Amino acid sequence: MTDSPPTIHKRSSHRIISKLAYLLSARWVREALQGVFLIVLARMSSTTYGEFMLALNVGQVLLFVVEFGLDQHLVPQLAQKKNRQGEVLMQFTMLKVILLFAGMIGMLLFVHWQGYAPSLRILVLVIGTGVGLEAVASSFFVACQMQGRQDLEGKLKSLGATAGFGYGIGALYLGALPLIVAFFKLIETLVNMAGSMLIVLRQSRLRFAVPDLCSIYATGRGSLVFTLMAVATILYGKANLFFLQSHAGAEAVAQYGVTWQLVDGMSSITSNVLLRNILYPLFVNLWQSDRTELSAVAENAARWLLAVAMPLMFVLYVESDRIIPLLYGSGYSDAVWMQKILVPTIGISFIHNLAAYLMLTSGRERLLLGFYVAGLVFNLMLCLTLIPGSPLMGTVLAIVLTKGVVAVMTVYTCQVSLRILQRRSMLHLGAALVLGAAAYWLAGKFVFRELAEALAVVPTLVLGYRWWKEFSGRPRPASEAA
Repeated sequence: MTDSPPTIHKRSSHRIISKLAYLLSARWVREALQGVFLIVLARMSSTTYGEFMLALNVGQVLLFVVEFGLDQHLVPQLAQKKNRQGEVLMQFTMLKVILLFAGMIGMLLFVHWQGYAPSLRILVLVIGTGVGLEAVASSFFVACQMQGRQDLEGKLKSLGATAGFGYGIGALYLGALPLIVAFFKLIETLVNMAGSMLIVLRQSRLRFAVPDLCSIYATGRGSLVFTLMAVATILYGKANLFFLQSHAGAEAVAQYGVTWQLVDGMSSITSNVLLRNILYPLFVNLWQSDRTELSAVAENAARWLLAVAMPLMFVLYVESDRIIPLLYGSGYSDAVWMQKILVPTIGISFIHNLAAYLMLTSGRERLLLGFYVAGLVFNLMLCLTLIPGSPLMGTVLAIVLTKGVVAVMTVYTCQVSLRILQRRSMLHLGAALVLGAAAYWLAGKFVFRELAEALAVVPTLVLGYRWWKEFSGRPRPASEAA
């Protein structure tokens, strides 16, 4: 009688937390170094600081033009064509290079049209090119993510930020000319690009070949749906600002802007780091290899995201009267009540972005584009009807309702196919929220404010931790065990 092989009980969390930690650490390192660099620059010369900020914003436009949905399309292409990954990478990279050169021509025409001084034109060209090249480097970072090597990606991004901003800070203290300092961005990007290419080559030994124009054109054509999705998303997220500016002026835009930057910033971290860079590549790989495991990961990701969103929304709601004045001063009283209305967009964005990436994983990008276009039309209707009569209230309601409607469409679609929201889990979450609300209300009568708020979020955090332990302790799936 032969013994059956032992059941494998290795934890099956797919190292999501460790991957997130590496990428968040790299982001924090970069943000800290960038903050020091900009503070030093601003203290040395307000004029030079203004020129650098102008150049960085022009570069962001160039980056947007070059990257425009291509990375989202690259992920499934790498998964579907495993034996041709080197070829696929080169097709996307060459397409980005073509877009980069076209964007740089547009950038040069823009600075000429604006009549900038020759020194400022060169400064914009150097910094803008450095920012735009990030889109080319991102193709190789996507390949790292598909290989599950976010740890190497995080380390490399930290190294690139240290090299680039370290150079910039050192050059400032040595009294270098602004043009010499401006090379900080090129240094950071080139380190990231060279390092990511080396990681991909070492990890997978891909063979690269220069693609022909026909294959590049086919790649661009296949990416068109992703590009249109990016356009629709940006438009329905920004349209209310244009209407607000038209009906209430710059002061009202400032009131909305300070709180939206805070609320949307929280959503962006989750969307860009956790969902886009970690879960989306994992979803695509599991779609090819183990759809049962994909369903389990998606369901648990929905639970984690809601368990994190609820305390975050609560804190931003109850602390809005202290957060806004602390960060922006006493002149933003309207931003305090606006933040209370805007906080639901955090939870909405968390669960919507999860559903959107699952739709991309399953090849339903055209349906997702239809949802985004419908959201854009709905948003424009809300802006036209709500903002003229009450600019600030209309602006916040337009974005909250639009995001809610789009989320209902995407989440319902995924719920039908994958059941990402299980009734039992939602009942547990509801019970935790009720328990937290009761603790907040009762404790608020006897203890100081901060302790009552802390007690309010404890049940949800405990539930989230329990969900994580439950998922990470599951038996290892067959695809992973192999």
